[in-house]
Amino acid sequence: MAEKKYLKWYNKVGYGTGDVAGNVIYAFLTFFLMIYLTDTMGMNAGIIGTLMMVSKIFDGFSDIIFGSLMDKTKSKMGKARPWMFYGFFGCAVLLVLIFAIPTSWGDTAKYAYFFITYTLLNAGFYTANNIAYGALTALVTRNGAERVQLGTFRFIFATATSMTIQAVTVGIVAAMGNDAVAWRWMAIIYAVIGIITNTIAVFSVKELPENENGNDEVVETAEAKPEKKYSFKQSMKSLVSNKYFLLLCGTYILTQLYTAMTGMGIYYMKYILGDANLLGTFSVAINIPMIIGLISTPFLVSKCKGMYKLNIVGYIISCIFRVLVLVGGYIGSVPMMLICLAISTLGMGPLQGDINALIAAASDYTYKKDGIRIDGTMFSCTSLGVKIGGGIGVAISGWLLEAGGYIENALVQPASCVNMLNFIYLWLPLLINVAILGLLFFLNVEKANKELDKKATTINA
Repeated sequence: MAEKKYLKWYNKVGYGTGDVAGNVIYAFLTFFLMIYLTDTMGMNAGIIGTLMMVSKIFDGFSDIIFGSLMDKTKSKMGKARPWMFYGFFGCAVLLVLIFAIPTSWGDTAKYAYFFITYTLLNAGFYTANNIAYGALTALVTRNGAERVQLGTFRFIFATATSMTIQAVTVGIVAAMGNDAVAWRWMAIIYAVIGIITNTIAVFSVKELPENENGNDEVVETAEAKPEKKYSFKQSMKSLVSNKYFLLLCGTYILTQLYTAMTGMGIYYMKYILGDANLLGTFSVAINIPMIIGLISTPFLVSKCKGMYKLNIVGYIISCIFRVLVLVGGYIGSVPMMLICLAISTLGMGPLQGDINALIAAASDYTYKKDGIRIDGTMFSCTSLGVKIGGGIGVAISGWLLEAGGYIENALVQPASCVNMLNFIYLWLPLLINVAILGLLFFLNVEKANKELDKKATTINA
């Protein structure tokens, strides 16, 4: 029997706009927060890195808490949409506040201000918004192909937004004076864009009734198992006993660490390649292939009869060409770096497009095995990955910059700093991709779900 379809094309596109909102926060912080703090506010990269690391402690608790709260939510808008809608208003305000550190304050006050606003954004409002957004993949459709399509649309918008932010931010900030006021106005512009697109995404889809099983008939199988009542402790036990959830958390954290390392590109362009505006060129080389890969993902998943082999082959290609990016960097060939970076990113596309479908499949695994549906808690791994991977990645970058002897706004950086920037921008992304590839070999959740269905069918026969 063919899977029931739930969504029109405009539902999928509307849902995807939510990652425009997510990335005016995430991409802006990833690619420009550190250089704003060091080169505009005169703050120490090592101290910033430490504060970000401490902030992640709060984040680690908030992800699971918000996911569990969402699972227990009952409202006219559903479980996830209220958290996504209202949460973003706090994100918008705090984004502006982070880029509005008073220049007249002393160093201690600046660091305290940054820590408070950064933690409130990440541990509070961004968590609520991002977990809810990810969980909608499981809550608005039970159709596996549609879940892949939602992930594809989502990451196409995310990639396009990230590329645009990298391409235009430096020029706009420079045109507005390249000072603290210019950065504040840039944050205001992005916050307004985020509010508009997040609102569109929230009201483009509706959540399904909890007893919707993905078929036209209700059948007593593993797919339509009556949902049990459960406590927070029971949901946590089911979560940590799901090895696919743990593998996805690790994968998500590593992909965000990768982004954080490449987010140091503005330092690499400015101090090694000698032109900060090259960030836009490299962004195009990264993001256009990513969009092509994302667009191709639904077709490739269908052609490969699943996500498992496709993701592994994609990352093998990515790792090979990431080695060549490293070679191009050391011989000083920008064209070689751009071409190999493009092909490497193309190989990463399928995983970026289907990772939300993998998380939804992992949530289905818990439902089939334990009889409880914990979509919100399960999708906490997306927010957990974004914040731990991205936050710790930026923190590590700050520590490494400081260890390398970085001098803010220097015309020429010391050799130790140049070596460190090569390590951050060339070596670490390669090592991270190899680690992701290793995890993907164990991430065959589709096969596990089929085995549970087969087992349930045998029992009911």
